[in-house]
Amino acid sequence: MDAAQQEATSRARELQRNWYGEPLGALFRRLIDDLGLNQARLAAVLGLSAPMLSQLMSGQRAKIGNPAVVQRVQQLQELAAQVTDGSTSAGEAADRMEEIKKSQGGSMLTNTTGTTSSSGAPTVKRVVREIQSLLRSVAAAGDIIDAADTLAGSQPELAEFLRVYGAGRTADAVSHYQAHQS
Repeated sequence: MDAAQQEATSRARELQRNWYGEPLGALFRRLIDDLGLNQARLAAVLGLSAPMLSQLMSGQRAKIGNPAVVQRVQQLQELAAQVTDGSTSAGEAADRMEEIKKSQGGSMLTNTTGTTSSSGAPTVKRVVREIQSLLRSVAAAGDIIDAADTLAGSQPELAEFLRVYGAGRTADAVSHYQAHQS
């Protein structure tokens, strides 16, 4: 790999870190390990071609262009955390991955996925992730922070919203959401 390719790969990984919290290679490898997948199966669940997954992992491409795929990544991250903490079995995880694979992005899944309450209403975490996904599908985290900085003097609450949901962690956004509910 020449210097220009190395620089492009480094830049792509930095963009991924800003957009997704870490380079996609590390994120996807963790999903593969935690969920017992291979790259081809991960690509199929996400709705990506195997070459596209490889390009994202290697830093040849920076951004996932389809918001539904970004949402599937988030759903797989939640599932992997549940498998890791023991609250979801391998068999349940396999069933959930089929549901995730079939999801179109904005659709509600069943209560067994933890995305809706017993009343059928979306959970706070689900609402927050929807907001994050929407913001992150229209702008990179760095751009959202720049916009927040521009608004900070005249619209501090809106600036905070952009920072928390557009570039922050889900747990922080959930806390923000709960603090601002009436």
